Amino acid sequence: MDYNQYCDQLVAQAALLNEHLADADLSTPVPSCPGWNVGQLVRHVGGAHREAEYVVRHGQAPGDDDFRDPTHFTDSDPEKLGAWLVEGAQQLAAALRVAGPDRAVATPVADQSTKFIARRMTHETAMHRADAALALGLEYAVETEVARDTLDEWMELGALPLHFEVHPWMRELLGPGRTLHFHATDTDAEWLVDLTGDRIVWRHARAKAAVAARGTVLDLLLVIYKRRPVETVEVIGDADLLDFYLERVSFG
Repeated sequence: MDYNQYCDQLVAQAALLNEHLADADLSTPVPSCPGWNVGQLVRHVGGAHREAEYVVRHGQAPGDDDFRDPTHFTDSDPEKLGAWLVEGAQQLAAALRVAGPDRAVATPVADQSTKFIARRMTHETAMHRADAALALGLEYAVETEVARDTLDEWMELGALPLHFEVHPWMRELLGPGRTLHFHATDTDAEWLVDLTGDRIVWRHARAKAAVAARGTVLDLLLVIYKRRPVETVEVIGDADLLDFYLERVSFG
């Protein structure tokens, strides 16, 4: 996906999340985000958009003002909350378009660019929309291109060496013969994860692995993000290795 697609999808995903809120009970618990209800989830997403807009405009995070804190917006009316959410996404997208993809900004990774923010916020919104839909018993779907790019981003961020510094227990993933293959049955996308070296390595490839997971790209995405159980997809080989990998590599 290119930069303009991220800006478009950011707004589109927020609008779809707003649609999920029609007549919704905002106090409904969100199982995939323990401790949050739907209202808190949406406030978190809207806060993330506003925090990201600040970073795009100012180049750095907004100090002690945590925009993601759900208490920043306490309205319990689904219509008003949804309008607030969409407004924040539109403002972020507008700031991103003005800035362009290459403006230097502070991020938690080596990619210190507005393109990183556009991509991260697009997928943040899409995945939290899944949380809301699953909590409210609604059907969730996302375009294949978006799902593939979301998985690519998850692989990239999950393989960052800094994880070993912040979460030393992730080193326990590494070992001889530990390879995983993910195959999307409804598109030509495949991912190979190699844990046999001194770091996590991934690439797009078809290769024999210790464990393989097969399913639609959406099912793979939701399983890898732990939004659906592993049984959603077909698992061939060392299922324990897949479980171990999903346990230790996670974010969002």
